[in-house]
Amino acid sequence: MLATNIKLAKKYNYLSEKFVKAYEWLEDNDPTKMDNGRYDICEGVFAIVQRYTTCPFDEMPFEAHNDYFDIQYLAQGKESLGICLREGLEIEKEQTDLDVVLFKTPKFYTQVNLQAGDFVCIPPEEAHQPRVQYQKQEDDVVKVVIKVSVK
Repeated sequence: MLATNIKLAKKYNYLSEKFVKAYEWLEDNDPTKMDNGRYDICEGVFAIVQRYTTCPFDEMPFEAHNDYFDIQYLAQGKESLGICLREGLEIEKEQTDLDVVLFKTPKFYTQVNLQAGDFVCIPPEEAHQPRVQYQKQEDDVVKVVIKVSVK
């Protein structure tokens, strides 16, 4: 599934070498058996394995990144994830050293539900709201966020 705005459809090549290496890494590794932390994949691409319990919708902010795509892959559990274009969103906080911009909850967004084996690829032009409970049910999740450099 690729869900995006027509303005972004031709801007990025989601099958370029960096993305293919990220997808191959996901196929070749089992994050449920890996320690939390960072794993370098190739130049400009790294994975972050993380474990957490999903949270209620109201507790999680929308965020975006300027320098990286996020490939958010669920290895275990279920999660909902809000996604929308970040253009016109109201910024709450920006942490340039961490490449994170936090936004107030937008009026219009799409909700994507993920289960083990699913992923979404989020470009810098889109904001996302990770770690949200699916159908208001808490779940223990193992997730990999692969960061793919825009440069």
